[in-house]
Amino acid sequence: MHDAILSGLILGLSAGLSPGPLMALVLAQTIEHGVKEGCKTALAPLITDAPVIAISLLVTTQLSRIHSFLGLISFAGGIYVLWLAWESFFPLQIRESSGRSEPKTWSKAFFTNILSPNPWLFWFTVGAATLLKARASGWTDVFLFLLLFYGLLCGSKALLAIIAGQARPFLGGKTHRLILRLLGLALALFAILLFRDGLKFFGGIG
Repeated sequence: MHDAILSGLILGLSAGLSPGPLMALVLAQTIEHGVKEGCKTALAPLITDAPVIAISLLVTTQLSRIHSFLGLISFAGGIYVLWLAWESFFPLQIRESSGRSEPKTWSKAFFTNILSPNPWLFWFTVGAATLLKARASGWTDVFLFLLLFYGLLCGSKALLAIIAGQARPFLGGKTHRLILRLLGLALALFAILLFRDGLKFFGGIG
């Protein structure tokens, strides 16, 4: 039980605070649409990770055969995150061309997380091994691990949205646009990193 608790705490907090496309999207949605949308974005792993966990547990022993799959995930994720970067960098043009922009939080969060190789890599390696070890000790350990892991993963990102939301009323128009564009640049950087990861999985670069 102690191992499950420690693993859930360390891995959950690490995943929750690590920079990545989902964290950038949490901030972008909060600044653009408010704390509620930022917190909804932070909950994406609760929806997207179930199939990832199931697949990882089924094929963990065949890890060497999934490089092409992870490469495709990385490329698809890079394209989608690049589109999100464009949307954050040019929010005014989007609103003028299509009326008031809709948050579309669930779809953005879902595709950002499911098309990122990070949850796949985590669950195909550390996550699956930790979950199987917890299962060997009993279902209580499995429950504790998942509860702590996702509580900290989603909770830390939601807390970040709340903190960002506190500053939102004080942001002027220019500051508001500047922050969104900086987040757009961050998303573009993560898109480039996803393309790089895709090349690595296909053996294109070392």
